[in-house]
Amino acid sequence: MEEKKSKVILHGMWASTYSKRVEIALKLKGISYEYVEEDLKNKTESLIQLNPVLKKIPLLVHDGKPVADTQVILDYIDETWKNSPRFYPEDPYERAQVRFWVSYINQQVFEVMGRVMLQEGEAQAKSVEEARERFEVLEEGLKKHFPNKTIRGNDDVGLLDIIIIASFGVYKAVHEAIGVEIIDPVNTPTLYNWTEQLQQLPVIKEVEVPHDRLVTFLQKCRQEHLQHGANA
Repeated sequence: MEEKKSKVILHGMWASTYSKRVEIALKLKGISYEYVEEDLKNKTESLIQLNPVLKKIPLLVHDGKPVADTQVILDYIDETWKNSPRFYPEDPYERAQVRFWVSYINQQVFEVMGRVMLQEGEAQAKSVEEARERFEVLEEGLKKHFPNKTIRGNDDVGLLDIIIIASFGVYKAVHEAIGVEIIDPVNTPTLYNWTEQLQQLPVIKEVEVPHDRLVTFLQKCRQEHLQHGANA
């Protein structure tokens, strides 16, 4: 249980999937926290002072002690608040599989989706094909290592679930913003169903990003990047 005197502050940004991961983790653990919305173009002095190395969000401040880097923060939360749900399985091999697929999403899937988001024409088409290949690998990995995945409540949610819902829960907004659909019930049924189950949980709905606002935000980011590239 959370200590009464414990004070938790999260510096985040509403559209950041990394910030959303920490929000979900805090909600799952039942941790009360103060949220500080950061303007990434004009960051607060406290963020810069407390996170002098990275100078970015998310940043967790627990009783005045800053913890930086998304994955470090998630591990810190699970190790500090040992109540359910625990973010890692007890079995070492299952734990290793969670770490591997979290790493694959972070390093392989996110990287190529970033290119899809910010490219156009032939370059984008090539990245879309590469993205579909990586999603196919992810799909097969989830199906093989986590068969019959069922999410009935908060206690069924672990680290991999947090990463999946924070990363792919906005797939409809991404599709609408850039016109590219990669997650769907036909080609990625395991990932699609996994995401849909998570989206039904009240704790996930609490931190849900407004669809229309996110679409507008993604479109604006894309346009600014493309214009900057054209003028460079």
